[in-house]
Amino acid sequence: MNIVDILKPERIIFLPSLSSKKRALEILSEKLATDTPGLSDTQIFDSLISRERLGSTGMGSGVAIPHSRINGVSDAVAAALILDDGVDYDAPDNEAVDIMVALVVPEESTEEHLGLLAQLAGMFNDEQTLAQLRNADSPASLLDIMDQQMPSHAA
Repeated sequence: MNIVDILKPERIIFLPSLSSKKRALEILSEKLATDTPGLSDTQIFDSLISRERLGSTGMGSGVAIPHSRINGVSDAVAAALILDDGVDYDAPDNEAVDIMVALVVPEESTEEHLGLLAQLAGMFNDEQTLAQLRNADSPASLLDIMDQQMPSHAA
């Protein structure tokens, strides 16, 4: 499974700025809740915050991948938040984060979870890709850039 398979255009948000990491996680949780029947945005937010307490999901270079495995989620779901001005995210390099891709996956889906995180980490470790993502001006263009970075879809 590729990240572009679970990230829908309606769950990609472009904003000028936000006041805090907490607000960013709230917005991402609201978007994720639209495709997770039986789970509220509050439950998703609480799960993401619990994961953040274990250690920041900020990777450095202005990127974060908040994520959680949640009981009651039937399929992996992703949402993205792209900011013009980054937000303090407790990243290891102390840089503000302006690209966030949040994931929620079924609690039992450890391999899928790790695979999706690895795809995102690989994509976000490429400076050229990051520059392209930051220049994306629509959900469709962001998905196109991500799709170009993914291995071919296996049949």
